[in-house]
Amino acid sequence: MTAKAKYQDVLDLGEALKIQNGDVSEENGVLKVKGTAKTQYDKNQLWDKIKAIGGDNPTDIMANISVEDTSVFHRHTVKSGDTLGKIAKQYYGDASKYQAIFKANTDILKNPDVIYPDQELVIPNL
Repeated sequence: MTAKAKYQDVLDLGEALKIQNGDVSEENGVLKVKGTAKTQYDKNQLWDKIKAIGGDNPTDIMANISVEDTSVFHRHTVKSGDTLGKIAKQYYGDASKYQAIFKANTDILKNPDVIYPDQELVIPNL
C-alpha cells in the first residue's frame, strides 16, 4: 500500500475542509502534504486524522499545515439544537468553557442561554 493510499482519508478531509494551496507528493514512501487551513481547529482535525492512521509519531507522512486566521480558534455557525455548552464541548472538550465563547461574542449575544441558528460565533483561542 502506498503512503498516499494509506492516508487517503486525510486527503479527503483536507478537501472537505477546503484546505488552500494544497500540495501532495510522495517520495521514497513518505507522503508530503502542504496547505493552509482556515483555522487552528481545522489544522487540529487534520493532525488528529493523521495520528489516527499513523500513530502519534508517523514516519511515513510529513505535513506542513499553516493557519490562515490565527486570531480565532474557529468560527462556528449555530445549528438548531446547539447550546454554548454543546459548542464548547465540541471545540474544547469541556462544556464549562462556554463562558469564553459567550465573552468573545458579546457583540451579538446578550444572554448565554439564547443563541439562534445561522449566527456565526467566534470560538476564541484559549
